Amino acid sequence: MAKKNDNTLVKNASFLMVAALVSKIIGMLYKSPLSTILGSESYALFGYAQNAYFILLMIASFSIPQAVSKVMAEKIAFRRYRDAQKVFHCAMIYAVAAGGVVSLFCVFGASLLVPASMADARLALRMLAPTIFLSGILGVFRGYFQAYRNMMPTSLSQIVEQIFVAVVALLMAGLMIRHFAPQGKAAMERWGAAGATIGTGAGVLSALILMVLIYMANRSRIMHRIAKDRVSLNEDTRTVMTELVLIIMPIILSAFIYNVNAYINSYMYSGIMGAKGLDDSVSKTLYAEYSYFMTLINIPLTLASTAPTSMLPEVSAHYAQRDLRTARSKVDRATWISMLISIPSTVGLAVLAGPITRLIFPGTNGVAGELMLLGAVTIVLAGNSNISNGVLQGIGKPNIPMINAALALVADVIVMLILLLVTDLGVYTIVIAMIVYSIVMCVLNDLALKKYMQYVNPWKLAYIPPILASVPMALVAGGVYYLFYRLTHRNFISLVPALALAVAVYFAAYLFLTRPSREELDMIPGGRIILSVMARLGVAPEA
Repeated sequence: MAKKNDNTLVKNASFLMVAALVSKIIGMLYKSPLSTILGSESYALFGYAQNAYFILLMIASFSIPQAVSKVMAEKIAFRRYRDAQKVFHCAMIYAVAAGGVVSLFCVFGASLLVPASMADARLALRMLAPTIFLSGILGVFRGYFQAYRNMMPTSLSQIVEQIFVAVVALLMAGLMIRHFAPQGKAAMERWGAAGATIGTGAGVLSALILMVLIYMANRSRIMHRIAKDRVSLNEDTRTVMTELVLIIMPIILSAFIYNVNAYINSYMYSGIMGAKGLDDSVSKTLYAEYSYFMTLINIPLTLASTAPTSMLPEVSAHYAQRDLRTARSKVDRATWISMLISIPSTVGLAVLAGPITRLIFPGTNGVAGELMLLGAVTIVLAGNSNISNGVLQGIGKPNIPMINAALALVADVIVMLILLLVTDLGVYTIVIAMIVYSIVMCVLNDLALKKYMQYVNPWKLAYIPPILASVPMALVAGGVYYLFYRLTHRNFISLVPALALAVAVYFAAYLFLTRPSREELDMIPGGRIILSVMARLGVAPEA
């Protein structure tokens, strides 16, 4: 049974990782031509509007999938399907109400969220108001299927969402740029950024339609389970809504504090650098470089967050049944999966920071690559803190990561303020503050897990092998790239063999160091493919 549960967790994490990887690659690829269409200053407006939108999204709906999956998973664990369905309906009511209020604030309060130096980003932010409303409803459906440990609908919807985001954003940005070009540079930049944000709304709408269709296709099976349910308590709406709100609010506050640092850092950067006399055009250009960096680093950051997303229902269910030992093993497994991806991603992006940023964003002036070299370590730190956040929320301690995030935010703001005022580091201060924030968050969460769950981080299992395997990977990646570049002087031609060989060397070194059994390989995302390759080479492990 333990093996079956571990395989379920890894399969779910694999689904989400693949979907996140595909969707983020699509997102990265479309932002390359988008940055060319918009230009660096308009792209900076787009990036700033997206940051402010993300803050509003956290308040309205960011925590809904986690809360719905947690509450429903606990009831499903005891076969209380009717009560679980009641949670779904109450969550929908909450999403509509919260999304509606926050969407209205997005329209009428944009000037409060965007400083005067970035005032042209306000139109783009207002365009995102309908997206905030729809995102809450989409989150309820995603949380519903995650509670049943079915990650496929969420995975498919993420890919569909990103495809529509990319296509519509490029079309609308180009249309707006052409239409408003006669009205001058300012109008063209403002409306170009606004057109790009329309793609975000189109993506969420398409994903919501897909999730509704999947739900309707499964409705008869859902109703059959409910009809056979004889153990539900038939809780009233007020009780369920209270339970949801008590779980959602701490997660919202925790997520808000956990993610608001990027927005606060951006706000402080724009305001203080403007007060120091930095030209608005230069400020926007440098902020665009930071946006390039965030676009690239968000791919491994998202992959790292899929493990806790798939883990939360599992941990919640086992903790509700007082099976603490199994709950700890799930955390170990999620940490292993996360670090298997996060650590080589950190090393690879640091080694090839410049070439990768130049490939995706040809308009970069080189600052984005330097930011990547400096900030790649946040991938590992974020992967660690995402898991500990999910665990603490899953065991009924949502206030702990919220408090820890608040303390980390204080450290972030202090570092940011000091560096901006007394140094000339400029946009680099945002990344330095990010690193400080992530370190504080990891340390505090780790102490909390030891206190409340007697949990010890699995360093030997999850961290040491990927670190050791990343050393030859880094040597191969850097050596092959610069050798090919010296011969061809072509960035793309040099990157392709460097990345391909780096991936192969990493997995070969990892397998050599860990010598996993067939059973362990089967639990690695993509492990069956690795087994097949090893069998053809005659080096497959024995059962």
